[in-house]
Amino acid sequence: MENHLGDSGLRLIEMSSGAKTQVSLSARYSDVEVTGLTADSRDVRPGFLFAALPGGTEDGRNYIKNALENGAVVILAPVGTDPPSGVPLATSPDPRAALAHMAAAFHLRQPATIAAVTGTNGKTSVANFTRQIWNRLGFEAASIGTLGLQTRNSTANPNLTTPEPVALHATLADLAKKGISHLVLEASSHGLDQRRMDAVALRAAAFTNLTRDHLDYHGTTAKYFAAKARLFNDLLPAQGTAVLNADVQQAKAITESFSGNTLTYGRKGRELVLRDASPTCQGTRLALTVMGRDYDVCLPLAGAFQFYNVMCAAGLAIGCGAEVDDTIDCLDKLESVPGRLQFAGFVSGGSVYIDYAHTPDALKNILTTMRTHTRGRLIIIVGSGGGRDRGKRPLMGKIAEKHADIIIVTDDNPRGEAPESIRAQIMTETTSALEIGDRADAIAVGISKIQRGDVLVVAGKGHETGQIVGNQIHSFNDLLVARQAIRNAGGQPA
Repeated sequence: MENHLGDSGLRLIEMSSGAKTQVSLSARYSDVEVTGLTADSRDVRPGFLFAALPGGTEDGRNYIKNALENGAVVILAPVGTDPPSGVPLATSPDPRAALAHMAAAFHLRQPATIAAVTGTNGKTSVANFTRQIWNRLGFEAASIGTLGLQTRNSTANPNLTTPEPVALHATLADLAKKGISHLVLEASSHGLDQRRMDAVALRAAAFTNLTRDHLDYHGTTAKYFAAKARLFNDLLPAQGTAVLNADVQQAKAITESFSGNTLTYGRKGRELVLRDASPTCQGTRLALTVMGRDYDVCLPLAGAFQFYNVMCAAGLAIGCGAEVDDTIDCLDKLESVPGRLQFAGFVSGGSVYIDYAHTPDALKNILTTMRTHTRGRLIIIVGSGGGRDRGKRPLMGKIAEKHADIIIVTDDNPRGEAPESIRAQIMTETTSALEIGDRADAIAVGISKIQRGDVLVVAGKGHETGQIVGNQIHSFNDLLVARQAIRNAGGQPA
């Protein structure tokens, strides 16, 4: 977790006040000055607060001595922690949430308008489209998520979809200082469960969908949904707006538990209604009814799921105060999101797309969507990550078998597992799949099979630029590899 050293300190009592912080602190320590915060004892500097947080593999309380040796002046820890001799101890029943609120108080500033989006699929696209809409409306906007910190003119890449709270609040303050007025954040289930987004001043929050993912962390689908529902139950204020996909069953549960305003989208939507969608050679034509008015939109994006993401982004913009007509006018100018059904080029009369789909539902959505754009055969290159939810691997194979004409099973971040074992689990539900472990070879073979009217989708890695094998990350970019293979085959890369 990153730390921050301010130009001046802040009294501990000023960081600890407020009902949501839930910090217990001896009055005699209230005037202690704190110059930074961190949950990593190695990053402690003189004057810092050290958050000794219990974790899945490490317990920060075991590093209190190291933090004190490095100059920590305050320890934040769970209730029941033995106080270190002569050093202030602040305790909380939820120290992760407390750290987030203390970081917010320390850094103080945030962009004036902040929205967040959660859900299994679509978060990155929604965040990117929302930022694009705001930029076109004349606002200085940014997005934070899987693709990094993106502004109108730059991109920086953090390590996590939802940054740790100290780093996040330092970033919020820096963005506000630089004149960013609008920000949209991806809210991952891990980040919400670990309180990384607590104390972010949200104006609107969106829910896209819920399908199987991250059960290795959450254990059950119910716990997975509960983590995402925190965005609405705990973090979005009652005066905020919840933007919900009316076509998924979880929308009802969120609506019943959230006391504020709701804005729904989809075929069953109330405020943003999808009346019709038809694929075109350049994207998708939409017939929408938004706030009671009918609109026809020529969306320059392929994929049925994309118009859900676009409607969600429009809902966030409207929920944060944008005019409806102005928002809808931006939609036909949206650009594709890197790694999300990103066009890689033409070859032999067919086309190649790169997509991040790495869950069963996402793979199904991609294949059913691209079938409507396919005049010939639909070819899929698919794998599954190592050290993650093993149960989804045969599901990926089953979906590929049902919806694709040609299947190539390859490696996708095998991590510490045997790659051939992962491939074998996928192939238990396929009858004719080709097994090509080397991902570059798999892409080249897939492209060599393209005939006129065919569509090839390379699924799983999307925007990623590395292949994780064991403990090493090898440089690998699906888009660049596909473009080179298209070029080698005499095609026209995008």
